[in-house]
This record gives sequence, structure tokens and C-alpha cells, in this order.
Amino acid sequence: MKKYFVILFAVVLTGGAFAQGLEFNGFARYYYGFKAGNGNNDLAISQTTFNFNVQKTTDFGAVKVNPMLYFNGSDSLSLFLREAYIDMYFQNFDLRIGKQQVIWGKADGVFITDIVSPKNLHEFLLPEFDEIREGITAVKFDYYVTDNHTIEAIWSPVFNPTVYPSRNSMWAPKQDFVVPFPNKPPIVIDHSKEYVKPSLKNSEFFLKYSALTSAIDFEIMGAYMWDDDPALGKAVDCNILNGHPVPAKVTVTPEFHRLSLAGGSFSTTLGPFVLRGEAAYYFGKEFQTTNPAVNQGLVKKDYIHYLLGLDFTVWDVKFSGQFIQKAITNYKAGELLETKMYKGQYNNMATFLAHYSCLNETLTFEYFMYYDFNYDDALIRPRILYDYSDSINLQFGANIFTGSKGMFGQYDKNDMIYAKVYYNF
Repeated sequence: MKKYFVILFAVVLTGGAFAQGLEFNGFARYYYGFKAGNGNNDLAISQTTFNFNVQKTTDFGAVKVNPMLYFNGSDSLSLFLREAYIDMYFQNFDLRIGKQQVIWGKADGVFITDIVSPKNLHEFLLPEFDEIREGITAVKFDYYVTDNHTIEAIWSPVFNPTVYPSRNSMWAPKQDFVVPFPNKPPIVIDHSKEYVKPSLKNSEFFLKYSALTSAIDFEIMGAYMWDDDPALGKAVDCNILNGHPVPAKVTVTPEFHRLSLAGGSFSTTLGPFVLRGEAAYYFGKEFQTTNPAVNQGLVKKDYIHYLLGLDFTVWDVKFSGQFIQKAITNYKAGELLETKMYKGQYNNMATFLAHYSCLNETLTFEYFMYYDFNYDDALIRPRILYDYSDSINLQFGANIFTGSKGMFGQYDKNDMIYAKVYYNF
């Protein structure tokens, strides 16, 4: 029955779009993934996706609606409204009102100043990045100082946090809130503080200045926002045994906290090379401490997140490398709890991309890798893309996780080969 609903929805939407003279495009995607290694070749992903873009553009503005349907397996249907907004064009500025996706920064595969749209991690970092970014309900104001200089301001009264996988998902992260007491007391999760009420007081504000010059492209940005990832505060209930407190229960309370940050990005050409950089300074992030009895097990620290990247081409093969570091200021050894994302004062990561196209750019070979120096773990993603026709695209690839700890090593048993078929309309 759900299959018929999907087909009916597509037919009705298509017919309505053409009847109203709107622009209509999108794709249907069939995605199958099989676990690989350890003698386990089970079907892990069986997904059909319909992406619809309905848009009307005039000299005075535009309207866009972008729903997506995910049909997982045989009994799971999800409908997402990725974008739904109105554009209004004026002489020196534009307004966009509604649910929208915002992309900032120069980094590939890493979020540093690209913090306006929250992340959807229901399949970790494996979907295309325009699907990882969630739309936000906001008003975006673009003021064109000149043709090459723009000021962008965004106000969002509705906070949207990071979307995590369900607990029974193969992509559910290993818990970071376990407190290593010898007697292993039970852990209770209190969800009472996870909700941020939409209001003017709880609004998020983002500001960016961008310039495109003959020598360099750069952006300067700042934000007053909520941390998209909740801090995991802890309270320990103890019993007294032989005159000493013994933890009897640990209550973990996920709670979102305010963050301020400032940063920027740039790219410039140096002969045959493109040099890119991006950095953001975060003020007052809540980190977990090794002592859960202190301030709910949380302590505020500033940290800087930055990247340097280099792009170049050799024999028609495009290469790109990035070094990424997070550095916590005012760091004290042994003060912070080790998690998947933080281990010590400095957390270092690198990415590498090799990209080669042939046959009039219809066949593409790509190799992309994340490597985490702190945990010695990695995500390796080779893939082949083939444009069979203007409307049919094929993709074959693998997701290979190495290591046993860290952001990537936690998924060491989730190595996968996959195939995707796109039909574009």
C-alpha cells in the first residue's frame, strides 16, 4: 500500500506542477548496501528515495518546495521537507523566508564555519552532503555592497539540533556518557532539558561578509547560536559503604547550551595550486570532565577548529588534501573525559581526495579518505560514477572503516559495498 502511496504522491505532484506552470525536477534513487568482511554479506541498506524540486521564478522573486521521500526496506516510509521558502528580490538586497539550507565555508567533508544548517547523521557521514545538511526555518538577508562584496545575515527563531540515528540503527554511536566507576552503577537518561522552546530569546543569529577579488576569495563570519550537540551533564547518587561514598546511580541529562563563535575562510591561487583555509573560534563550549561531581560533570572551554587545504591537478587527476585540527584552550591534563571527538588538547585529522574523469567526463573514479591521527582510525570511500545517459546515473562504491576506537573506528564492523542507481527528471 505504501508503494502505491509513493507513486500516487509523485503523479499528483507532477501533474499539479505542470498545471501551474512551475519548474519541476528531481530524481528517483535506488540504493543497496551489503556488509562486507567477517563472513557477513547481509543486506544492510535497501532504500528507495524520491526527491522533488518544485520552483517558480519571476523577476521579483521565487518560490521553492523540496520534499524527499525515503522508503527503507518493506515497511518504513519517511517524508522530509528539506526546503520550502519564498525569495524576494530588491535592487540591492534579497530576502529568503522559510525553511532553507545554508552552506558556508571552503572545507570539503568537514564542518567548521559551515554551522548554520545542522547535520542529519542518521547514516553517519555517508549520504551526499546536501542531504546531511538539514534545512532551518529562518529569514536570510543578503545585501550586495558591490557585485563582489556581500553581507549575509540570518535570523532563526527555531532551533534544530543534530539528528542522530535511532538506538537500533547500525550507525548508532557508541555512548560517550559512560562514567568509569569500578562498580558500574546503572545509568539513567533524563530527557527533560533537551527541548529549546522557539522564541525571540532563544533565536539564533548568523552574520557573514564575503568578498571575491582578483587575488583572493574570503569570508568573515560570526554567530550566536545553540550548540547543535547536547552536553551530557551527570549527577551521581551515592550510598555510604564503610564510611565511603559508593556511586549507586548516574543520571545523565542531555542539554543544549549557547555558543558564540567567530571565524572565516579563504581560497587563493598559487600557480598551479589552490590554497584553502578555514577557521572558527568557539567561545564557551561545554566539555565533559573526568569528575562528574563538579558542575554536573561539565566545564566550559574555548577551542579553535581550523583547516588548511591544497588542491592541484597532475595528469588530469585532481588531488585535494586537508589538515584539520581542534585545539582546546586553557587545557589541563586529565581534566576532560575522553570521547570519540576529543582526546587530549589537540585533535588532528586529515582528508585526501583523488578524482579522475574520462570518456567525455561520463566515467569518474574517486577515492576519498578521512584519517584521525589521535585514534589511528579512518574512513576510506572509493567509488565509480557512470553517466549512462542524461537521465540515468550509476554509482558503485565501498565504505571501509579502520581502527577500533574514535569517530570512524567505532563502525569497524560496518564495512560495506554499495550500488546506487539515479533516474533524473
